[in-house]
Amino acid sequence: MKGLLARLNVDPFLLMLLGTVGLASILPARGIWAGVAGGAADAAIALLFFLHGAKLSREAILDGARAWRLHLTVAAVSFVLFPIIGLGVRAIPGIEPSLATGVLFLTLLPSTVQSSIAFTAIAGGNVAAAVCSASFSNLAGIFITPLLTALLITGRTQGFSTDPIIDISVQLLLPFLAGHFLRPWIGGFVSRYKQILGYVDRGSILLVVYTAFGAAVIQGLWHKVTLAELGLIALISLGVLAIVMVVASVAGKLLGFSREDRIVLLFCGSKKSLATGVPLAGVLFPAAQVGAIILPLMFFHQIQLMVCAVLARRFAADKDAPTEPAVLAPKPS
Repeated sequence: MKGLLARLNVDPFLLMLLGTVGLASILPARGIWAGVAGGAADAAIALLFFLHGAKLSREAILDGARAWRLHLTVAAVSFVLFPIIGLGVRAIPGIEPSLATGVLFLTLLPSTVQSSIAFTAIAGGNVAAAVCSASFSNLAGIFITPLLTALLITGRTQGFSTDPIIDISVQLLLPFLAGHFLRPWIGGFVSRYKQILGYVDRGSILLVVYTAFGAAVIQGLWHKVTLAELGLIALISLGVLAIVMVVASVAGKLLGFSREDRIVLLFCGSKKSLATGVPLAGVLFPAAQVGAIILPLMFFHQIQLMVCAVLARRFAADKDAPTEPAVLAPKPS
């Protein structure tokens, strides 16, 4: 089964996410159990960010920090280019408002860490710079994403509020900093058992997805969203990813980056983090809205993995050739 999923470029975690959505649709948490599930989700997310802090290597960051032009370019793609595209998408008529908000929200998120680094390594890119860019993007996203959300989404009707910043600082940033400062004592344990701790990452996301979708289902999510709208979201996600990848490829060449650094820009700049986006959505939006808002993120997450897997293998096969990295169509099999 795993071999079949690998050949199809399907992330098994996507199947778990779909199963969680199905469970939440059939058996959403109600009454006292909704409170229990919500408390457990909050604790799991705090643990998740604690572990992310413990896994962040200062040495790797210092090694990659020299490429500051590259990191600023990655940040510009993540937090400037993506939001501009998101604003354009939200203006498209015919999209259910909460889903349109979800598309805009995913464009405000930081890059992924693990998959950005993994694909960069496979493609023969600058791994140290990828570690630095992805880590910086995630850390900056804790502040930048709530600010952009307030200005571009909630600020339209509620005005800017520091409450989300305070909530995120307490629930996400403090555990992250605690884990990082404790890294000298627990870093070895986290490294030795990173596969087991990976289950904590995924389990916490699944728990948040369950509580979010459960609340949305109770509020009538599946009566508001049609299959046609879900298909439209998938097409929009693919289009947004294609635009960003083309722009990142062209910008990397125009700025004179090396092949290795252009690969970093392509993979780190085009990603959006499900692991960060789900808990941030839970903090920034009312519980009944979170399920619909993270739907586009779930689509985008799988599409980016499939596309980047194809590109990484293509770059790896061509790494000894003198051609420039670019967004290319997969070779026919």
